[in-house]
Amino acid sequence: MHVYIYQAALLCMGCGDAVIAKQLAEGKVQDGDSDHCPQGPYGNGGGEADCPQHCDKCRVFLKNPLTNDGMNYVREALDDNDGDAAVLAEWKEFYGL
Repeated sequence: MHVYIYQAALLCMGCGDAVIAKQLAEGKVQDGDSDHCPQGPYGNGGGEADCPQHCDKCRVFLKNPLTNDGMNYVREALDDNDGDAAVLAEWKEFYGL
């Protein structure tokens, strides 16, 4: 899934596009600084990480690749049933566990 980086957060395409549209409507300049406007889109759900990434605005799963530690994190969460059941099911399916 493609994502935007904005103010040290990851945003899904829908949320990132909405922020950009609002900023453009307000006449704000897209200056290439992720503190001021969303940058991207970037592929791979924001890239490899130690845990599954979710949009910081709407919480949609960004389907990022995981490090070995990340895979262990997901396995432990699934084994312990630690978290929202729907989210765990989505992780389980996506990561093939």
